[in-house]
Amino acid sequence: MAPTVYLVSGANRGIGLGIVTALAMRPDVVVFAGTRNPATSSDLSALETKYPDKVHTVKLNSADRADIDAAIAEIKRVVGKLDVIIANAGIAKYFGGIADMPLDEIREHFEVNVVGPTVLFQSAWPLLKASSKPEFVVISSAAGSIAAGAALPVGFFAYGVSKAGVNYLAMKLHSEHPELVVVDIHPGPVQTDMGSFAQSQNPGLAGAVKFISVEESVTGIMKLVDYAKRDAEGPKMIGYDGFVFPW
Repeated sequence: MAPTVYLVSGANRGIGLGIVTALAMRPDVVVFAGTRNPATSSDLSALETKYPDKVHTVKLNSADRADIDAAIAEIKRVVGKLDVIIANAGIAKYFGGIADMPLDEIREHFEVNVVGPTVLFQSAWPLLKASSKPEFVVISSAAGSIAAGAALPVGFFAYGVSKAGVNYLAMKLHSEHPELVVVDIHPGPVQTDMGSFAQSQNPGLAGAVKFISVEESVTGIMKLVDYAKRDAEGPKMIGYDGFVFPW
């Protein structure tokens, strides 16, 4: 039986590292873990040593066409196919209101959170579409929900508007590629470096929201990835726990 081949972006820490770790423990899988700097990704190096035939680290800088093309070429060379992409790389590095939001912060969040997954799809599609069940997974956020996220009393503007953009990408991928299974997942409020930074910038957030572990989030994410199927109406924004968020 041919292994299922995964590519996970933003795999050097947090949710991405948790996904790669969970996948590496499965039989019949090969996981390509994308990170901006493989040389300093010690946790991924440890996984490569532990699972030498399963885990491969590739240089993947979000929205960098040359990096992404090279990573896809390496996947083609090593295994010759790609089944599932989990576009996990993202940033939430600035919190504040619209009135004083630096425009460069908006641009950077869009570059990483929207342009990044778009370039990843463009580069990988020729290899991905050869799969019997090509799957593109977007790790989004409920902060990108126009109906719910925009009303949150948190300075989510740069992050939230970029996640609303990647939600549009998910639906557009579904409508343009009828052979593709697209999944859009809210991973939950996760206790990662990003989650800790969000709490430090928004003091009321920790008391209002219960943060969960990486392991709990990854368990829910992988259940959604494993059982995903194409719905004629298009993807929903589904939480790690199965809750469906309004767009």
